[in-house]
Amino acid sequence: MLNLFILLPELDTHFPPSPPSLFSPIPSLEWARKRRRRADQSRAPTFMESLALLSAKPGLSHRAGPRLPLPRLRAARASLSPASSSRPAFLQSPLLASRVPSSHDAVVGYGLLKRRSSAGVSCSAAAAAAVPQPPAQPEAKKILGVGLPTLKKIVPLGVMFFCILFNYTILRDTKDVLVVTAKGSSAEIIPFLKTWVNLPMAIGFMLAYSKLSDVLSREALFYTVIFPFIAFFGLFGFVLYPLRDVIHPTALADKLLAALGPSFLGPVAILRIWSFCLFYVMAELWGSVVVSVLFWGFANQITTVDEAKEFYPLFGLGANIALIFSGRTVKYFSNLRKTMAPGVDGWEVSLKGMMGIVVLLGLVISSIYWAVNKLVLNDPSLPKSDHKKKKNKPKLSMKESMKVLVSSKYVRDLATLVVAYGISINLVEVTWKSKLKAQFPSPNEYSSFMGDFSTATGIATFTMMLLGRIIFQKFGWGVAAMITPTVLLVTGVGFFSLLLFGQPLTPMLATMGMTPLLAAVYVGALQNIFSKSAKYSLFDPCKEMAYIPLDGDMKLKGKAAIDVVCNPLGKSGGALIQQFLILIFGSLANSTPYLGGILLVIVLAWLGAARSLDKQFSSLAKEDLRKEMSAKEKAESTPLKEPAAATDVLVEQSNE
Repeated sequence: MLNLFILLPELDTHFPPSPPSLFSPIPSLEWARKRRRRADQSRAPTFMESLALLSAKPGLSHRAGPRLPLPRLRAARASLSPASSSRPAFLQSPLLASRVPSSHDAVVGYGLLKRRSSAGVSCSAAAAAAVPQPPAQPEAKKILGVGLPTLKKIVPLGVMFFCILFNYTILRDTKDVLVVTAKGSSAEIIPFLKTWVNLPMAIGFMLAYSKLSDVLSREALFYTVIFPFIAFFGLFGFVLYPLRDVIHPTALADKLLAALGPSFLGPVAILRIWSFCLFYVMAELWGSVVVSVLFWGFANQITTVDEAKEFYPLFGLGANIALIFSGRTVKYFSNLRKTMAPGVDGWEVSLKGMMGIVVLLGLVISSIYWAVNKLVLNDPSLPKSDHKKKKNKPKLSMKESMKVLVSSKYVRDLATLVVAYGISINLVEVTWKSKLKAQFPSPNEYSSFMGDFSTATGIATFTMMLLGRIIFQKFGWGVAAMITPTVLLVTGVGFFSLLLFGQPLTPMLATMGMTPLLAAVYVGALQNIFSKSAKYSLFDPCKEMAYIPLDGDMKLKGKAAIDVVCNPLGKSGGALIQQFLILIFGSLANSTPYLGGILLVIVLAWLGAARSLDKQFSSLAKEDLRKEMSAKEKAESTPLKEPAAATDVLVEQSNE
């Protein structure tokens, strides 16, 4: 229906004069004119009149310019007359029939009724109420209080996340078994492997990923990244490991080690067991690429903000459940050696079984991704992602990052927390794995213990995540921030004390069925379990909360500085310290006393920074709270302004 610009004339509110009766005198000329005027009003506008109306300006007076007279409003009984039923549809709008028009009204086009009002919003509310509303959509079906369209996305994402982390736990435990228990290698290889192999390959992968993301679609990029991982792990379990004696340059490695000396056992072992080292790097990349880049990137693309707030914490709990079940799986396959004949390589059989599961779950992950894209995201009833485009974060150079760290004591203390955790956990973990090999030299025994370790880590982290909220509420940020370094300090002192001064405790430990080495292994395991569970449940939330009181500029620049400087320094700092000590003292065992002293200094510095940051954080948080309360009081005390007189209000009118 064509929308017309109609200038409503002022209408009389009284009834028109009645036609002459049989007993009245002869109709006068005045009565005939009025009757003709009413007939003109009831007819539809001609084409020329419509063009004239389109050229008319709504701002002019109703007496100026061309106008189209409209029929007078009659009583309710007049709506049943033939004349009313023959009126054009655009003159029978419920909006026009809902009230008596005045000279201050005009239809200004595109179905908007412009009413000149001095009563403000009240007139628009009355007019809007008369506009017919679209029919309400039926409420989506719910299961356990969650809408069915949302479950179509969340359930597949949950299964994907479970499979990805199930695989990651198997790969993480297996990579340590391979490189630590291999002939001609030990835990001393790990610092060199992380620095000189893992880091360059991670940088190269991210450069390749950035290039591929510019030329491939989102789905093609996902498959291009995940299929090489699946293919490699299957190839390693069924081809590379059975041929290890053929493809490893053992003779060349022996010559290099004899020429360089025992201090270079770690670097030479990288060449000696190159396929195991490649497996180590691919397992590390599975955690950083498949989990962080592929899964979370996909989840953030298809979920809304409300869905993320509700279900992302459940994904964290589900990750620890996957850790528990995968630990039991590693334990099961590692114990298969006990049921086999003496001449069978039990670890090869166990490795094939675990890699078969990794390949199978990798295909399940890819299938779920395909199904979600093809069957779920094309559903028109599905809630669409409403993530807004993020503002570009400041990309600081190394020099600019150092300036930010030096300029703010608050940011320096926060950086100390990040660096101290990365260094301390690395120092203890590598030393513990070297003692773990001494206690469990067989790959199957080592892997079986790591399965129990993963299960215990999952249970402890799940429990700590449930308790973390209570700790924050009852004890505050400061106590929560100091729990992680305190756990590291207590367990670290116990671990290194057993290594350095364990011989006098031998008789007492023998009564409990343990040796100083086995006791050190158990204490080191507890240290790793509780430090990691505290890290996930307390340290990470504390670190993110510490950015909140900062102003906008320092918040962005401080976080960027810590990402550029502190995260890499924390991850590689421990490895660099261990490499330096190994090259000086000849082995990791000879470096143990110095590693214990360095750990003590770092953890004490961590506690001091946490205590200092707690005072600054509390002060800034109280200041922000006062500002928020004052702003709230000011807003409540400010009276609402009355709308200005003669305000133009636009009300939608549909002529269709």
